[in-house]
Amino acid sequence: MQATSTAGPITTKKEFYAQFKKKSIAHELWLRFLKNKTAVIGLVIFCIIMAVAIAAPWLTSYDNVVVKMDIAARLQPPGMEHWFGTDELGRDILSRTLYGSRISLMVAVSVVSLSLSVGLIAGALAGFYGGWTATVINVYVTNAFMALPGILLAIAFVAFLGPGLFNLVLALSISGWVGYARLVRAQVMAVKEREFVEAARALGASDLRVLVRHILPNIVQPLIVQAAIGMAGAVLAEATLSFLGLGVPPPTSSWGVMLNDARSHLFDSPHLVVFPAIAVMLAVLSFNFIGDALGDLLDPRTRLTAGQ
Repeated sequence: MQATSTAGPITTKKEFYAQFKKKSIAHELWLRFLKNKTAVIGLVIFCIIMAVAIAAPWLTSYDNVVVKMDIAARLQPPGMEHWFGTDELGRDILSRTLYGSRISLMVAVSVVSLSLSVGLIAGALAGFYGGWTATVINVYVTNAFMALPGILLAIAFVAFLGPGLFNLVLALSISGWVGYARLVRAQVMAVKEREFVEAARALGASDLRVLVRHILPNIVQPLIVQAAIGMAGAVLAEATLSFLGLGVPPPTSSWGVMLNDARSHLFDSPHLVVFPAIAVMLAVLSFNFIGDALGDLLDPRTRLTAGQ
């Protein structure tokens, strides 16, 4: 009885210290993140864009879905009534910019989620099993998609199916998954040879359990960094396709659509171009800043230093 009662507190104490150490490492990484000025700037910009996208209906009195037009107020410069001015149809630029953030973030999140899911499955299978599976996925499929520039493949896909939000997400995901697949394959090939994976195999763990419980948790860090940077690429790609008329159809507003509408008024009404262009620039910068900071913080050497 005495041995049993003594063993209990020791196990509990070990679990407490292990949990405390994990929390302290996470706290240390958060403090390191806050010390990175560019990371903080990127996080603040991202939070502002998210807040603006969520609160867009309450931040403006103009209905972007119906698109309130006022031809008498067309091409007005920024002023007290219209802070960002109006476009050629008298629509409020501020309202369209706020609602455009919703489309850009929705496309970015959808493209990264779909690309990451497909790339994770394909890369994990190719890296874990090797052989003909890796040959088919890595040599034939991924190389075939990499033979064409991603933006050209997306343009061809949308031009074939027609513009629309769903088609836009599919078009950008068709080539976006390749980078994730190659990254996951390389990480899985490195991790599957480590001792704890061999120990799990020796204990009779199935291939699915080894992948999900032992390998995938150890390759999350580079995927998070890749996803953050991929968000910036998705925002820029959506603006590019919408600028070419292959994005969301009118009257839905997006930053690329606004830039496309402003081409004919570039010199006489430059405010039509300035504000959506600044919005695209800030969104891309925020994701790049956060991705670079996460790349430094989640580096194994950085984590080792933080845990000491």
